[in-house]
Amino acid sequence: MDNPKSSILTELSWRGLIDQQTHIEELDALLAGESVTLYCGFDPSNNSLTIGNLVPMMNLVFFHRHGHKPIAVVGGATGRIGDPGGKSEERNLLSDDQLAHNLACIRAQMEQILARAVQMHPETLPEGRGQHAITLVNNADWMSGWTYLDFLRDVGKLFRVNTMMAKDSVRTRLENREQGISYTEFSYMLIQAFDFLHLFEHHGCNLQVGGSDQWGNITAGIDLIRKKLGQPAYGVTFPLLTNADGSKIGKTEKGAVWLDPERTSPFLFFQYWINVGDADVIRMLKTFTFLTEQEVAACAAELEAGQNRGQLQRTLAWEVTALIHGPEEADKAVRTSKMLFGESIEGLSDRELREIFADVPSATLPRERLTQGLDLIDLMIDAGAETSRGAARRLLKAGGVYLNNARQTDTLTVTEAHLATETTLVLRKGKKDYLLVQFA
Repeated sequence: MDNPKSSILTELSWRGLIDQQTHIEELDALLAGESVTLYCGFDPSNNSLTIGNLVPMMNLVFFHRHGHKPIAVVGGATGRIGDPGGKSEERNLLSDDQLAHNLACIRAQMEQILARAVQMHPETLPEGRGQHAITLVNNADWMSGWTYLDFLRDVGKLFRVNTMMAKDSVRTRLENREQGISYTEFSYMLIQAFDFLHLFEHHGCNLQVGGSDQWGNITAGIDLIRKKLGQPAYGVTFPLLTNADGSKIGKTEKGAVWLDPERTSPFLFFQYWINVGDADVIRMLKTFTFLTEQEVAACAAELEAGQNRGQLQRTLAWEVTALIHGPEEADKAVRTSKMLFGESIEGLSDRELREIFADVPSATLPRERLTQGLDLIDLMIDAGAETSRGAARRLLKAGGVYLNNARQTDTLTVTEAHLATETTLVLRKGKKDYLLVQFA
């Protein structure tokens, strides 16, 4: 919309985070005049969220920073069915145990990230804004008491099948005659709509936000509230984020980029953002950081002028890693990245070292060799870094041998004290010829 009155729609507009909205002028006036309670749902189809889920989380945080009251709904009930929106085929249904595990993991993950988001860049917050916690709820808490017949009688009767079939999420699946849509997924819309009604009645929630593929579900909830209560409710969707080449955000050749550090380490998470292309970096800064409009404009001007190449990606990577994993892990990822370019290799785990040097050849030697003390020349020969002692000595005297990125100019006895991690040290010849040596 042009020149919104409310501070939150103003911010979402310049960040490019509004795709569609209902009751445009009315909602803008409401958001400008009072603190509004809103919600967004999150699907527990896995035991971790991905960076694709970070888009709706950031939207909740932006509303929160402008003094509104977001609710994050984890779908313990809807997760048993699966949302057909944005999916070309039927989801596999989760077992109750798997769903419970996923819910516990995602809830803990979201609590940590949302709490951290509230505290980041407080200097950009309007005075007194964003002080309360973001509420997390589980829709199974209010859906589990319903019987099938009661739900059909009290909720299902307010929906028209022809209207439901016209929704994009349903129509797209119906157009695929081979796949189609099951009655189970067809009914998903009713449950999400009831979520909105329940939150309206019990939390004063009159706004739902979500990705553009949620438009049909959101408007279904708005219609249900109007029919059941005769009250207005509102919806805002944000665009589904893709890279400039059209590929899905958060997907790599190795798979999804997870928010769980056990599935995607902070270092690899940081590297994902470092590798964002120039065509995407400004949009990513708008979507995933709390940089102000003026700061993002300055970044765009630098990019246009060809200045500080790569610095914008480093800024993006640090900001998002600090949000998801904390500032300490973001700083560690910066230091770790520099080890690729010659800084001293220390303070890492085996896993972290393998991730940094994922494409580097490796050799394995008996641990006893190290406990007894191993001459550096012998290490180079036995690990395959050189083929002869004479060549190894000449390279060493020329200053071309590095142990954990520290230059060696004379032979020494290598011991366990020289390990970079629990089991491994790094040999380097010249500028880029790395070799990992593991002692097992």
